[in-house]
Amino acid sequence: MSWPEPVTLRGRLAALVPLQPEHAPALADAARDGELWKLWYTAVPAPERMAAEIERRLGLQAAGSMLPFAVFDAAGRAVGMTSYMNIDAVHRRVEIGSTWTARSAQRTGLNTECKKLLLGHAFERLDCIAVEFRTHRLNTQSRRAIERLGAQLDGILRAHQRLADGSLRDTAVYSITAAEWPTIRTHLDWLLAQPR
Repeated sequence: MSWPEPVTLRGRLAALVPLQPEHAPALADAARDGELWKLWYTAVPAPERMAAEIERRLGLQAAGSMLPFAVFDAAGRAVGMTSYMNIDAVHRRVEIGSTWTARSAQRTGLNTECKKLLLGHAFERLDCIAVEFRTHRLNTQSRRAIERLGAQLDGILRAHQRLADGSLRDTAVYSITAAEWPTIRTHLDWLLAQPR
């Protein structure tokens, strides 16, 4: 049995559904919303590469290192992707990453709810001891969003990865521990209750 197993997570604003090849056309449309693949500091697949990206993620799932999701809004429209990745079943750790959200769904509460669903599942069902988040050091929008969740900066991995354009990525590593989860959950509930 794989850990973690595919699961659908539902909230008021979002549903995270196990990623499938048939999601490719709707996710390609979501990536067009804001031309997200043009952002140099992140890796959102171009619409014509969406099927290949889904295949790549499903290959990592088969290898036991990723559990990918398609993200849908309350109306049932595909608006992005996210994953549990760098899965460590022995030490009960996962990273929430490879996340992107259509421009029209950003700053709506959807991403906050997605993170609450993923964190809740990780800590309450999978018994994780910690959940990580990683992003490019210069991706200030992503770093602000991670910090807004209540995650703590663990450090910067310098010259950590080579990007598609050949440049080196410094990776900012954040985490939330199991002991912090009850307070973080309260904080996320409070954020979700705020008017937008």
